Amino acid sequence: MRLDKFLKVSRLIKRRTVANEACDAGRVLINGTVAKASAKVKVGDIIEIAFGTKNVKVEVLAIADTTKKEEAKDLFKYL
Repeated sequence: MRLDKFLKVSRLIKRRTVANEACDAGRVLINGTVAKASAKVKVGDIIEIAFGTKNVKVEVLAIADTTKKEEAKDLFKYL
């Protein structure tokens, strides 16, 4: 699955366009390397997102094309 779509589906970032902009600005890392919006996300990847002064680090547990709000938190775990 594409990185921008995973960020939206998992509700880490609310909109796909915002996820695209964050990737283009170099604020999203997959396994320690800067990732483009089109990068493929796999189970077990570590994603780091820089939100201003706050950094969020998560591990991908599952991948789904769509999720309900309650189930979105099951796609990743905070590290």
